[in-house]
Amino acid sequence: MSQDLLDLAATPERLRALADAGVLTPQSLEHALRLAVATPGRPAWRRFLSAVLLGFGSLLVLSGVIYFFAYNWAALHRFGKMGLLLAAILASCIAAWRLGETLAGQFALLFSAVLVGPLLAVYGQAYQTGADPYELFLGWGLLILPWVALARFSPLWLLLLLLVNTGLCLFWFQVADGKGTTLMLVLALVNCGAWVVHEVLAMRGVPWLTGRWMPRVLAMMTMAPLLGLAELLVAVPREADTASGVGLGLLVLVMAAAYVFHRQVRSELFLLTLDAVSVMTLVTTLVGRVLFKASRFDAGVFFVMALLVIGEVGLTVWWLRAEARGPEEA
Repeated sequence: MSQDLLDLAATPERLRALADAGVLTPQSLEHALRLAVATPGRPAWRRFLSAVLLGFGSLLVLSGVIYFFAYNWAALHRFGKMGLLLAAILASCIAAWRLGETLAGQFALLFSAVLVGPLLAVYGQAYQTGADPYELFLGWGLLILPWVALARFSPLWLLLLLLVNTGLCLFWFQVADGKGTTLMLVLALVNCGAWVVHEVLAMRGVPWLTGRWMPRVLAMMTMAPLLGLAELLVAVPREADTASGVGLGLLVLVMAAAYVFHRQVRSELFLLTLDAVSVMTLVTTLVGRVLFKASRFDAGVFFVMALLVIGEVGLTVWWLRAEARGPEEA
């Protein structure tokens, strides 16, 4: 965790520790506790609701456009299909240009970037290009790359990463015909690279990367494939391959890096929660495999497994609370 005390979150535990050390008077402690657990004010709620409703509204409009084309597909001429999509993309681009770097303008640009995919699909269906599905997603990502680079909007970068992940999956099974375990390893490495780049740029003070929801999503996208590979190795060792062993090793490294990040760089209990969930999943799978193999689904095994899960959850909560109090109190 950062050594600068001003970078630590003002949790009630830390405030009480300061009061016990004589740094805060009882009156100051009471005021600090009110500020630490204060409910957001009306302006903050308005901004939050405005952003949420704007996002949901954009998603509903996008779904309406897609369902419109799906329902009227046979009745529309190919020029009509592409013309309507191009008009929608142009209108959203103009809206993004007029609104500027506001939240509404960024969502308008996201709207236009999403519509590029249906446009490519309509073009491929109308002219029978013979392109594979993976080419659609990779081409989609390539075409919107300038918008993504200029927008400085995290959801657009997430859309690009999802397109790359989808394109890789389709290419892997349609062209490369490779193993699924190797694909999971590749996806984990790609997502981990995006996660590391985000954290490095955020630490360098890039303003639009200061939010924490994006790196948390990237952390889940990194650890989920690795956890799947580790689960395969633990649950069915005979069917595991080299990629599964590498996945388990990388999962341990990522978990250790997340803990070091929490201790040395930034207080991030979400990453520790991912670590704890991963360990709980692997331990529960290993114990369950051993017990069920030995007792052949005896009813007592379910009781033992329930006690194991309860104990794991209790231990995890205790550990996270200790880490929340800081290294000096953990």
